[in-house]
Amino acid sequence: MKIRKMLFTVLLCACSLATSAAYAGDISLSAAASTKEAMKEIIDGFKKLHPEANVLTNFGASGALAKQTVQGAPTDIFISANDQWLDFIVKDSKADAKNKGVLAYNKLVFAGKKGLEVKSLSDMKNLSRIAIGTPASVPAGQYAEQALRAAKVYEDLAKDNKLVMAQDVRQALLYADRGEVDGAFVYSTDALLAENAVILLVVPDDLYDRVSYPMVITTAGEAKAEAKAFYSYMSGPEAQAILKKFGFVTAQ
Repeated sequence: MKIRKMLFTVLLCACSLATSAAYAGDISLSAAASTKEAMKEIIDGFKKLHPEANVLTNFGASGALAKQTVQGAPTDIFISANDQWLDFIVKDSKADAKNKGVLAYNKLVFAGKKGLEVKSLSDMKNLSRIAIGTPASVPAGQYAEQALRAAKVYEDLAKDNKLVMAQDVRQALLYADRGEVDGAFVYSTDALLAENAVILLVVPDDLYDRVSYPMVITTAGEAKAEAKAFYSYMSGPEAQAILKKFGFVTAQ
């Protein structure tokens, strides 16, 4: 009987080790929705060098991803579209600020129906429906609100119910691309992916904080060689070239 128990214990341990080994190469990446296409290509390039690695992606609004991470969702690397939400997970001790870096930069634009005349943010008052990411959780929406407030038109647009809130920047773009709104505040890289909507206005840089994509390897990620390798790869020339191809502004 004792021998059987010992054999069962050994078998159980062996199965547990096998299961751990099977997941040893997994890298859980949580990244801002606006990085989706570029990150997928970056991941493909990384896997050519590290075929054993498996990158599990979770794209969405930075605020939602940060809250998921704090609540225990697997996250080895976190990429935000602003500092606020990366600092949020650092404050909760899910990552160390010393590991923070910047993946790339972007610009805020207003994209919408072809032929629509929009020469400045003041022209927003002449439109009926304007999509922005929900400012409470979507950085693109925060940047848009900041710019609109600087132009002194946000309050009037909100009062007249002209603002359509989207769950992330890609949903805002979809509303504009389908013609469900006159236009949407999105990043220039998002606008390049639209089928119908076009860039009508590049929002002046001095009206909002610079759009940056801070990234950090989490405490959990630091324990994984594959996660550390991928984090390093994103700052390298191959990944940075891919980001440039998709319209991002890089330091290189």
